[in-house]
Amino acid sequence: MLNLRAALAPVAAGIGVMAAAAAVLVPTLGGHAFDDGPAWHKAPPPVRGTSQTRPAEERCTAQNAAQSLRPSADDGPAVDRIKEKGQLVVGVDQNTYRWGYRDPGTGKLQGFDIDLARAIARDILGPDAKVVFHAVPTNQRIPALQKRSVDMVVRTMTINCARKEKVAFSTAYFQGGQQVLAPRKSPVTAFDDSLRGKRVCTAAGSTGEAELTKQRHGATVLTVPNQLDCLVRLQLGRADAVVTDNALAAAQAAQDPTVELKGRPFTDEPYGVAMNKADTDLVRRVNKVLDDYRGGGAADSPWMQAYRKWLRADLPRIYGPPSPEYSD
Repeated sequence: MLNLRAALAPVAAGIGVMAAAAAVLVPTLGGHAFDDGPAWHKAPPPVRGTSQTRPAEERCTAQNAAQSLRPSADDGPAVDRIKEKGQLVVGVDQNTYRWGYRDPGTGKLQGFDIDLARAIARDILGPDAKVVFHAVPTNQRIPALQKRSVDMVVRTMTINCARKEKVAFSTAYFQGGQQVLAPRKSPVTAFDDSLRGKRVCTAAGSTGEAELTKQRHGATVLTVPNQLDCLVRLQLGRADAVVTDNALAAAQAAQDPTVELKGRPFTDEPYGVAMNKADTDLVRRVNKVLDDYRGGGAADSPWMQAYRKWLRADLPRIYGPPSPEYSD
């Protein structure tokens, strides 16, 4: 078993106020500080130079949930509000290795999602943009947007129809999938009947919880505020397996070599930037930033540079970002 103190090094700094590189972290909204974790998945190569488009009036389904509004650089009420404040307030994770976590050496937030949030802030507010980071537990992401405690959430948040009834999403910036994480010597082999009689942990409000509600495979389900809590329970022998996005489970496996991913991903999990449902101008602006960030899938695009920096070691064989899908 990995030394617990070492496993939790990225979160040891706790929640506090950080002012560095014009960024600030403020206290967690609605819960304590543990969070989601990463995993192994091969994303499909992007469709070069094209965007899939569906009629705007089409009802949301699992097949078209990732569609969003067409990009625009025009300002509107939400973008103006951010400019008037002089800062972008972003709900993030601070405990998921590689995605959004505190560097134990510097105390600064870093990761794939953090880089993307900073790119959005620079586009709206300029090169010296101020970003205020709120650490938001999994089950508080939507309430934080609805209450306007944050301007957006950039936190490995899966786009799906149930969530789109409550908040708005950008186009997808990453493609993951639900998978099982368990000790290497565990008899658990996949998301199947090998879970029968086992204690399976997942984050409250996550797509993992939704999948386990539909099919438990005879397991007892434990829910926690943040996905990293599940790794701790696994290490302490209080859980036998974890169900989470494989992009999160991979990072947990990188932190603790005694655990591994089991079986194959059993869902599609497109990650999007989430915003208040009324902020359509901000959705279009973020989609414009994402178009620039993808860079058409070029090897030197900001997206590929961030992938190589943060994710490739734990998530190899990803050839580029998912292609955008638009509804208008």
